[in-house]
Amino acid sequence: MRTRNKPQGRQMQPEPGSQRKWHLARTPHEAATTEFEWSLLRFQQAWERWVTQLADVAGMGDLSYIESVVLHVIRMQDRPKTAAQIARQLNRDDIPNIQYCLRKLEKMGLCRKVKEKTPKTFAYEATEAGRTLTDNYADLRRQILTEQTMIIGQVDSKLAEASKLINLLTGMYDEAGRISGTYSSLHNRPPPDAGSNR
Repeated sequence: MRTRNKPQGRQMQPEPGSQRKWHLARTPHEAATTEFEWSLLRFQQAWERWVTQLADVAGMGDLSYIESVVLHVIRMQDRPKTAAQIARQLNRDDIPNIQYCLRKLEKMGLCRKVKEKTPKTFAYEATEAGRTLTDNYADLRRQILTEQTMIIGQVDSKLAEASKLINLLTGMYDEAGRISGTYSSLHNRPPPDAGSNR
């Protein structure tokens, strides 16, 4: 019986991510970057579901995800904040949507307007009802989440390092987004010469 000859020498191992043949991961660095991006996407979805579910249990069920987040930002340091300050904290540039959230929270009695130094500028602070709901949320979060995450070894230092990395990359992505604005859109470029395939 004939046996097949085994290839001699060390076999070449594919580069990390190359076996997927993904257009976003043609090099090891691109593969690592893509894995990070998709991990962020999945985390964002999990975190949004978590915030919405916990808000419902805490008595904030009438609020959407972003409305819940805006209410928590208002509570930060218990200082009144303008719509622009809230948008900056969330790294958002859609201030009209933030203002819509604030109007809804105000109508529900969870925050109120506070006059700023200039007559036409208003800040928002949490009402007693808003403070009660966000305190309920914080208590439940402590019981359900943070008491569990403490079992992770060196979790505080890991979270701190992850936060630094994400903050650094946030600036890089924002800058890359600004740079991409100087590029012409592919939709505005002339199509390739169709006659070359004839």
